[in-house]
Amino acid sequence: MTMMMATMIAAAGCAHAQQSGTTGADGTSADGSLPKVYFFKEITPQNLVRIYEALGREAHGKIAVKLSTGEPGGHNFLQPALIKDLVQKVGGTIVECNTAYGGGRADTRSHLKAAADHGFTAIAPVEIMDAEGETELPVKGGKHLDHDIVGKGFLKYDFTIILSHFKGHAMGGFGGAIKNMSIGIASSHGKAWIHSAGTTTDPNRVWGALPAQDDFLESMAEAAKAVADHCGDNILYISVANKLSVDCDCDSSPADPRMGDIGILASLDPVALDRACTDLVRSSADPGKVHLIERIDSRHGMHTLDHAEALGMGSQKYELVKLD
Repeated sequence: MTMMMATMIAAAGCAHAQQSGTTGADGTSADGSLPKVYFFKEITPQNLVRIYEALGREAHGKIAVKLSTGEPGGHNFLQPALIKDLVQKVGGTIVECNTAYGGGRADTRSHLKAAADHGFTAIAPVEIMDAEGETELPVKGGKHLDHDIVGKGFLKYDFTIILSHFKGHAMGGFGGAIKNMSIGIASSHGKAWIHSAGTTTDPNRVWGALPAQDDFLESMAEAAKAVADHCGDNILYISVANKLSVDCDCDSSPADPRMGDIGILASLDPVALDRACTDLVRSSADPGKVHLIERIDSRHGMHTLDHAEALGMGSQKYELVKLD
């Protein structure tokens, strides 16, 4: 059972440093504490900046802000007006990689056009990280993957902010921090590698021979671990749980949301963050939550977190710190 200790602290005192590090079998860190997940119910540009500050880990150097710029035709992705203050505060570059399923972001030119059409190039530089090739990151302890394949451009960044739109996902059940840092940072060949659980890098072959569902979910977690290990302490995770469609921002015709917005959450632990987002969906009084819960459970989506936790990426036990 997830521990949700709703600790109220004033927004003026948000700068509470959160210790990172390996968690024990019970989810606690070396000092015996649970990872903190910070929470603002009100979704505003100002609160997005405040929740970043609450983490107590300052982004430095050349900063990548990984988010989904949204498939053409979609409309639920995080809006530039919402994220502008945070991205500009840290001087970040919005980063993406090309897709593996065709559509309007399968090549760099089309992808940059989509980013421009959706307003992202107006607020910050945008880089498609696999425009000039790809590279491998090792996966430690994986069942299916021994390496991840990411856009080569990722290596030039000193710090990464995983800025995710939490919502449903047709294949993974839900999309949050782990999905954003695994499939999102993978090149188009890397996306095929994850979706096929390490059997092909060919986007033209993967969709006709998908693996068992749990193998795919575990591969997502393994690819995410490769990114987390590469970054070390030079990474943090923020998720905005709004426009809670059962479909991902990679869908050109996503279903309309059936439940109301939840808020902004952030952590230094991606497993705790994703678990907190799903817990808040399940505990919501909104009757429309049944559609998102069905999507998550019908795809066995929580297994992604089980495997990520087993890999040592983080904890499904956490302390929820309410900031408003």
